[in-house]
Amino acid sequence: MDYTFSDRISTLQPSAIREILKATADPDIIPFAAGNPDAAAFPIEEVREIAANVLREQPVTALQYGVTEGYEPLRKRVSAYMKEKHNIGRAFDNLIITSGATQVMDLATKSLCNFGDVVICETPSFIGSLNCFRSYGVQLRGVPVEADGMNMEILEQKLKENQNVRFIYTIPNFQNPSGATMSLEKRKKLYALARQYGVLILEDNPYGDLRVAGESIPPIKSFDEEGIVIYAGSFSKIFAPGVRVAYVCAPAPIVAKMTVGKQAADVHTPVFNQMLVDTWMATTDFEAHIEKIRGIYRRKLNLMCDLIDEQLGDFFRYVRPEGGMFVWGELPASVSMLDFCQKAVQNKVAVVPGSAFTVEPEETTNCIRLNFTTPSDERIVEGMHILGKLKNAI
Repeated sequence: MDYTFSDRISTLQPSAIREILKATADPDIIPFAAGNPDAAAFPIEEVREIAANVLREQPVTALQYGVTEGYEPLRKRVSAYMKEKHNIGRAFDNLIITSGATQVMDLATKSLCNFGDVVICETPSFIGSLNCFRSYGVQLRGVPVEADGMNMEILEQKLKENQNVRFIYTIPNFQNPSGATMSLEKRKKLYALARQYGVLILEDNPYGDLRVAGESIPPIKSFDEEGIVIYAGSFSKIFAPGVRVAYVCAPAPIVAKMTVGKQAADVHTPVFNQMLVDTWMATTDFEAHIEKIRGIYRRKLNLMCDLIDEQLGDFFRYVRPEGGMFVWGELPASVSMLDFCQKAVQNKVAVVPGSAFTVEPEETTNCIRLNFTTPSDERIVEGMHILGKLKNAI
């Protein structure tokens, strides 16, 4: 039988990262292409104890249907935490729990965009979000990411040139894939431009707690007095990605539509998973756990970057990130990025080609992305030595 697929899905391509990750199923492959947290960062013993207590003391609540907006104790706890720590949440805002942060992108696009509308994104940007936007038939317009975040002059040019811009998508902290952090000056400029042109901002902040150097910068949502910022947060990088618990804080009318959209998608995020996160936040030293993760990632980031400097030198031009999970760098113009990636895999090191993260079809890049959180210290050393030998062989 011939199968006919919807226009929405027929033009989408599989995530290049997910395809590469199939190769990393081979235990001999060094997974610089991955994006998983270090398993040492998982609070395994705490979760084991919490899960047992939840199933012993509240089994029916944990196993029954829940409300779409999320488990109420967790919603209140996250709302209070975000208000206290980040000054996020105004009287006009609401917060709901989602099944991972990518669901926030899906629900925002579903709620706000019609076919042919425009979404402005940083370029390069996270392929999962880009594919989500594309699945709704929107037109993507890319704004280059600089060392201190999105180029504001080009952003304003895109806002002037394009009609029906529904929102601006940004990952301001340790951006995936570039590792760049948007400066406070640019965050304020971005907010001002969005307000001037009547456009929403979708602020995706999965990596904000993973800062290992430098000073923290307030989220864009923290100075949102006009109700134009949709903020996505996640427990995937600080608790465990497998539980798929995230949240969105946005103006209540937007959240109301996103809630309806979620009912049509998965009804609600698993209640048991939400109870795990809520109890964990309530009973453990949350800040101490984050500091533990930072310590792990500080060591691994510095190890990888020191080895890049030693093994690759000027062959790999990059800016050392202040946190997050990725290092992004450019190869010499004389080197084919795709050939380098293929040869790396052939030599048992998986890296991600930069072309996986471009926004517009005509864009070109000679960059690659490396992940330092998934491989062990020993495999980081081994992998960087292999890349160093590969450089010398080209």
